[in-house]
Amino acid sequence: MKNLIVVLMGGISGEREISFLTGKACSNALKKKGFSIIQLDAKGNFVEKLKKLNPKIVFNALHGRYGEDGFVQTILEELRIPYTHSGVFASSLAMDKELSRIIFNKNNLKTPKYLVLYKNIKKNINNEIRKKKITFPIVIKPVNEGSSLGVYICKNKNQFIINYKKLIKDYEKIIVEEYIPGKEIQVAVMGNKALGAIELIPKRKFYDYKAKYSSKAKTKHIMPASISPYKYAEVLNIAKKAHKILGCRGITRSDFRFNKNKFYLLETNTQPGMTKLSLVPEIAEHCGIKFEDLVEWMVKDASNNR
Repeated sequence: MKNLIVVLMGGISGEREISFLTGKACSNALKKKGFSIIQLDAKGNFVEKLKKLNPKIVFNALHGRYGEDGFVQTILEELRIPYTHSGVFASSLAMDKELSRIIFNKNNLKTPKYLVLYKNIKKNINNEIRKKKITFPIVIKPVNEGSSLGVYICKNKNQFIINYKKLIKDYEKIIVEEYIPGKEIQVAVMGNKALGAIELIPKRKFYDYKAKYSSKAKTKHIMPASISPYKYAEVLNIAKKAHKILGCRGITRSDFRFNKNKFYLLETNTQPGMTKLSLVPEIAEHCGIKFEDLVEWMVKDASNNR
């Protein structure tokens, strides 16, 4: 079908259901713009189906592992099908919290103090934490998950041990970092422009999976973020720099904590959610960009060799 756009969604990660919500929302937006759309679940023999469909563009609506870590991007590069969002290298770097933090720190972007624990390397964990001068409460999470899956805030050693044992069963690497209190701020970047910063006040302990995707969580959104104009411009510049040094394309969302007048960059998301509760569409709308126009821009930005 000429000028066909395949919306790749679903997949096999822990964020499968959220990916369907993003895919459906973006499909509806593209239909309103007059595009021919086919939705494709990225599991099983989806590559063969994709070859037969031979679309002009793939709109990558996948989230989590295999969808935003360079895996599906490699497949699309091999098939020479232009696609949305970041390419193989930037996707794999951003998804890996260890590698991305190495890059951030080398470029003078402040992150929380952290260490990485490996499943098959036995060390005295308490000693390793002390060496890094990380004190409780601490955050423990997988190195390569999204949507705050597997994230635990541990107030003491007992909580840490319980949650560490949970994670190490399923993941090869986990990251332990200092807990940074303060404002939760997230910034959307579109191409070479930082669109804006939004502040989140979750009713829950932090902006976790339920806070992100459930209307019942009642997370308060403040747009624009309630910080001084000077600090607002600063966090936009940090997000734009993170987007650039990772080699990102299209849309990204960078997540921050703001404490004692300093921004701590937690991560940069190369494929942020595009559901009705998602932050990037909200930030874009505040800038005068309608959801349908945002999604159309993403399609027009699609390419190979990203």
